Amino acid sequence: MRLSIKSVMLFVALLGAADFANAQEAKFPQPSSGQTIIQDFGLGKITLTYSRPNVKGRKIFGGMEPMGTVWRNGANAATRIKFTDAVKIEGKDLPAGEYGLFSIPGKNEWTVIFNKIADQWGAYEYKESDDVLRVKVKTTTLKDKVETLTMQFSAVSETSATLNMMWENSAYAINITTSIDEKVMANIAKAMKGEKKPYFAAAQYYLQNGKDLKQALAWMTEAEKSDPKAPWFKLWKGRIQLKMGDKAAAATTAQQGIDVAKAQKVDEYVRLNSELLAEAKK
Repeated sequence: MRLSIKSVMLFVALLGAADFANAQEAKFPQPSSGQTIIQDFGLGKITLTYSRPNVKGRKIFGGMEPMGTVWRNGANAATRIKFTDAVKIEGKDLPAGEYGLFSIPGKNEWTVIFNKIADQWGAYEYKESDDVLRVKVKTTTLKDKVETLTMQFSAVSETSATLNMMWENSAYAINITTSIDEKVMANIAKAMKGEKKPYFAAAQYYLQNGKDLKQALAWMTEAEKSDPKAPWFKLWKGRIQLKMGDKAAAATTAQQGIDVAKAQKVDEYVRLNSELLAEAKK
């Protein structure tokens, strides 16, 4: 039986479609590996997604990536950074949201750019008119070459962090800060009206952030009632008493903490309460 030209063409097309489907299922390593970093920050998170090219013996900044030219801050798609809460970048306001992270390399300083178009390939369609924020930071020269582009968060506290970029022999760092006190105080006030009152966490926050110590002590005393033999309650209660200037009460509480921690064989709290006792006896 002879096949018509139309039948042959249909058969070839079906074979091609099958080959294409198989090719789509094939997996290959990416020349520039991807990385996503999720960093807890303030009351929210920062999510950074970028691709990590290697030097491979090339001249990067001032070579493959010209000085004074917008760079995608990685390979492949533009680097993306998402803030769940509003932050300050080098002291300048940046609203919550997701941004394309670009930069302009310089011999002595870099310009770091937060662009409102997060989803774009490279910097080919980048428009300065879409910039939400630009900041300038100093260029750091590294002694040891960094082969793979590396971005990381360092010096992370409740309200501040540093985002570092390192590649080849160049690096920069941008300072990120956020304000949480107003929200935390509002959260505490609301929670204290509910059934499950966060006595322990609220007392800790008050102590660590220079709030009303009498209130902190009252809350810690309430927390202690839930487990009078918990050495961590003794520790924090003693710390509040010491901060209030009541060394005698702090020493008594610390000794109680040592005794219950020894009975429970919790060495960490034996040590911590012992340190508090020594401080109270000075």
